[in-house]
Formats: sequence, structure tokens, C-alpha cells
Amino acid sequence: MKKAYLSILGLSGALLLGSCGDNTAETKPSESGNPNIVDRFADVQVLRFDINSWNKLSLNQKKLVYSLSQAGLAGRDIIYDQNNAYNLEIRKSLEKIMESYKGNKESEDWKAFETYSKQVWFSNGIHHHYSMDKIMPEFDKAYFSSLLKESGAKLSAEAQDAIFSKTSYMKRKVKDPNVDMIASSANNFYGKGVTQKAVEDFYASRVDQNDPHPVEHGLNSTLILKNGELFEDVWKSGGKFGKAIDQIVYWLKKAVTVAENPKQGAALEKLVQYYQTGDLKTWSEYNVLWLQATEGDIDYINGFIEVYGDALGMRASFESIVQINDFDASKRMAVVAANAQWFEDNSPLMPEHKRKEVKGVSYKVVEVASESGDAAPSTPIGVNLPNNDWIRSDYGSKSVSLGNIIDAYDKAGGPSLVEEFAHDQEEIDRAKKYGSLAGKMHTALHEVIGHASGQINPGIGQPAATLKNYASTLEEARADLVGLYYIMDPKMVELGLIPSNEVGKAEYDGYIRNGMMTQLQRLEIGQNVEEEHMQNRQLVASWAFEKGMKDKVIVKLVRDGKTFYDIKDYNKLRQLFGELLREIQRIKSEGDYAAGRNLVETYGVKVNKAIHKEVLKRVKPLNIAPYSGFVYPIFVPVTDAKGEITDIKIENKQGFVEQMLYYGKNYSFL
Repeated sequence: MKKAYLSILGLSGALLLGSCGDNTAETKPSESGNPNIVDRFADVQVLRFDINSWNKLSLNQKKLVYSLSQAGLAGRDIIYDQNNAYNLEIRKSLEKIMESYKGNKESEDWKAFETYSKQVWFSNGIHHHYSMDKIMPEFDKAYFSSLLKESGAKLSAEAQDAIFSKTSYMKRKVKDPNVDMIASSANNFYGKGVTQKAVEDFYASRVDQNDPHPVEHGLNSTLILKNGELFEDVWKSGGKFGKAIDQIVYWLKKAVTVAENPKQGAALEKLVQYYQTGDLKTWSEYNVLWLQATEGDIDYINGFIEVYGDALGMRASFESIVQINDFDASKRMAVVAANAQWFEDNSPLMPEHKRKEVKGVSYKVVEVASESGDAAPSTPIGVNLPNNDWIRSDYGSKSVSLGNIIDAYDKAGGPSLVEEFAHDQEEIDRAKKYGSLAGKMHTALHEVIGHASGQINPGIGQPAATLKNYASTLEEARADLVGLYYIMDPKMVELGLIPSNEVGKAEYDGYIRNGMMTQLQRLEIGQNVEEEHMQNRQLVASWAFEKGMKDKVIVKLVRDGKTFYDIKDYNKLRQLFGELLREIQRIKSEGDYAAGRNLVETYGVKVNKAIHKEVLKRVKPLNIAPYSGFVYPIFVPVTDAKGEITDIKIENKQGFVEQMLYYGKNYSFL
């Protein structure tokens, strides 16, 4: 799916769900006493959000949300196991220690243990949720052994090595074309001894490039060696992850009984069938039914969906989002989807790469009720699905903006990064006045128009097969460029979506700031850019900067030892964005791996070390947490004397540690 995450520059430049994902905001330091900020540790702040529409729901709607949220939480263990083979064992030992240890909790070692535990919970494992580098504990093995002994927790020697080794399991996903990316990655999508070449050969012999309705090969299985042959260990009832999947199925069946309409019920029944069989054709059939279930107030995402965790972009992480429609906001934004064909017809793409008929595009603003798996605690701000290109072409796509998540980010911070990195007061004032709207509109255009645009040439395979490890980066860049190109179009004002082109200018300012500088706060000195959304933003910004140098479209300035980027010609910059969009669509349409690789490796990977050092120096005094995530409401059924549910209440007071321990007790099935 395409995901959008909140970027460092605030809402502008945010990515979407479905092929997007990134949630660092341009915020001021956390203020003591802010009720929306629950916790702060390492490079993370944990926030709380509200569900304002809950009491407007009928009892059956509340039951539906409850059942879907339970189905999502039932799969929570899966993401831990997918991220690394030792994650579940490690998580359970951390939970046991946190609950049972009675020793000194004022020592620096204990504080370091607490921080490490929170990082593991936040990242769904021992690797950082964003950089995918292993999180190294700031306490030694001897101290950890004492915690295990005093608390009665157990952990194998192999799992302890996974925590403390400085040479093993160092990167959850390795994206380096010069190494065997499968053998080098620490995730658990592939069995021991499986190589990148073996994987590529395995699927090359199975994928029919001329199939008009291809399944998403490898999406829901672990590829292992069995008796010397490669074998797909499918994730289904009775198979791998079966105990958790059976719980998911149980709650999905409950959801069917309170579905809002027949189409929604049919989609849920097909999802149950998919989980029971693991059949990828059934998954395609489910996606079609899910797309057609557009009525009702409740919707959801549940399954093995996003492939960001796999270096080859094939195997998907489990995730769940349960959402409630925000009617007023959705009505305002539906105009974007209603004009999808106009945007496609007027895009700068080559005529043969334009989609002749944009079908079934929908866009809603929603309130998140529950999230799990790869969507939590770090969450996207927007989602666009499904990912399978032929389904999108034939049946359309659903896009949602997670409105209450965006509101929670807004309540948690302010514009300190803008004030530090904006070139002048005019840029600062424009960001303060229009930055939030600019971000929301770019997100809408990215998700609704960007991911729905363009078409692949006949006989060219899916991007996962043709563009391989560069597919996700290029897709995010393509969708971002659609949003950037159109946010400066007069049509946006004509449609009443923005008051003036000043909104587009604010988005351009923020995007260049972020792509060239501010997102580097997420990296340590010496690191390359590896995460797809960061690669995308750097690629777009640095390409546009280089191509516009002759005409001084963007000017680099150094003032008092600080670097700034000043856009001198917004219209020419828009033209450059259009040129890059046309080229990336050509790459996708023609399956031009060499050109895609060259574009990403030239502009999206290498970091200017001098600029990087400067960014870290300038950001440090601001005390900004580069990453944010959430604690979630707990749904509590109210029953009568017969045990029948008469209402479902919300409790929204848990702290982060409290919630993680609660989840560990109530949703551990593997």
C-alpha cells in the first residue's frame, strides 16, 4: 500500500500509506505539562489522540470498531517475528523484567534498561523503526544477566547475542546493491541459507510478465530452504503465524455479524477466507471487494500489506488500522478525488503513460480508532490502497487522511525547525500561515492523484519485479512529484482547495528545506540515506536543485556560517518537478531498472557530510524528538446480566509502558 508519514518539515512533504510512510514533524521542544505528550525517550516522543466521534456511533458500529481493533491487536506478535527471529523472545523477557524486578530503579543502568525496553516496544523489535539499525543498549551484558536472574526472566544465549553483538544482526533491512541484501538483512522474511540470487531466480521462473492480473508473489510467506529446495512457508491458519491468525479470524467473523452493509460484510468474509487459505488470488479478490465497499462510517486496513521491510520489496509486514469517517472534512476533500481524471489528463506525463480512465478513486478524512503491527506505535498520516497495480487500474483505490493523528501532531509542537532553517522572514510567515494546509493538500494529492496516476506498458511486469529494491523509493518520489506539480496549479484555487498559490510556495519551501537539510537530523554522521521516503525527498530536492542551478531556480546561501536554500523562481521549479515526474513515470512504465537505479543512487543516497554536521549542530539546541508515535484508546465492553454488550466505553489514560505491558499480557499468541 502507499503510506504517507509526517515529514520533518511538518505536514508539508508528508508521505502516504499505501506506498508512503514517515512521521517526523517540524515541532518545537515538548512543553512540560502538555497533556498530549505521554512520554519522551531516546529520539522519540509518544503522543495521545482523541476520537471525537465515538459517541455518535450506534451500538453495532461500536461493536464493529471493537471487533476490528481486536483483530488488529491479535496480529501484534506477527510484526515482531517478521522483524527478527529473536524479537518475540526478547520482548517477553523485557516485559517480565519490567513487571517483576524489585531492585534499584534509580541507577543509571536501570534507566538505560527502561529506555532500551521502550525503544524495542516502539520499534516492534531490536532494530530502529525508521533507520532499521540495531538499537544498542547502554547497559552491559552482565547487568542484563542480573536483571534476568532477579526477575526470573529467561532468554536464550542466541537471543542475548542478538541484543549485544556488535557484528551480528546489525541492520534489519540492508539496501545496498553491492551486497547480498537478503543474506545481509536481519529480518525474518527468509530462512537461513537463502540468498538474493536464489530468491530472484525462484520468482523469475514463476512470474508471468504478460499476466494481466498478477498476484503479489511472495507477499504472505517466509521463503525457506526445505530439503535443499526453496519453499514458501505461507502465513495462514494452520501454517506459520497460525495461532495469531486464528485469533484475527475469530474477531473478523465477529465483525461480519455487525457489518454496516452487505458489501462491507462480503469483503470481511473474503478476508477471512484469505487468512484461512493464504491464497493470493483470494487476496486480490478481497481487495476488489474492499475497494467497492465505500458506504458506511467504519473502514479498516488489515493484512500483510506494505513491503518496505523487505529489501526486495516482496514480503509484507502485518498491519491494522481501524478508522471512523469524518464527514465534514471528507466532504471538503472529496473534490480532489472527483477531479482525478482532470489531473491525469493535464499531467506532464508522456501521453502513452497516462491512464485513459481513472476509476474508483475515493478520498476520506478519518479518525483513527485503533492501530497495530507495522502501523503502530509509529503511524502514517495517510493511506492509499491497494498496492497491486492492475487492481488500481481496473477498480480504483481508496485514500484516507488520518485526521485525528494530524491534529495530535499539531497539538504537540510548533514551528521551531522552520524558524531555524527558513531563509528569511517571508518564508517563515508563509509557513506559519499556510504550512498546515499545504501539507494536508500535498498529502491528498500524493495519495489520491499520485498513486492513482500513470500506467505500466503492456508486457512490463510489476515494479517489484522490474525495479526491484528501487521500486518503493521511485513510487514515493513519483507520488510526491504529482502533489508538488499540482499544488501550484491555478486549478487548485479554482476548485476552492486553496486560497492562493502562496500555499504551493509554502509547500515548495518546506519540501526543499527538508529534502536538502532537515531530514538529515535522523541520521548519524557517516550514514547514507537508506529509508525509502528519505531517499525520495532527497532525490527530488537535490535533482531539482542541480537541474535549476543554471537558471538559479534555487540558490544556496551561507549566512553567519549557516546554510539556507532560497527558491527564486517557483514556476520554473514547478516545471522541473514536472520533468522529473515524467521521467520517473517512464521508468516505471517501461521497467527501466538501470535508469531507476542511476537516479536513486546519484541523488537519493549519498549525504553531504558538511551539511549533515551543520544540521545536527543547529538542531541540537532545539531539543526536538525526530520521531513521534502514539498510545491508543482501550475499548471496554459494558455488559448486562445476560452477558450481552450494551455499550462500549473508551479508556484513554494509559502511559506508554503501561500500554505495552497490557498488550503483552492480552495479545500474545505466538
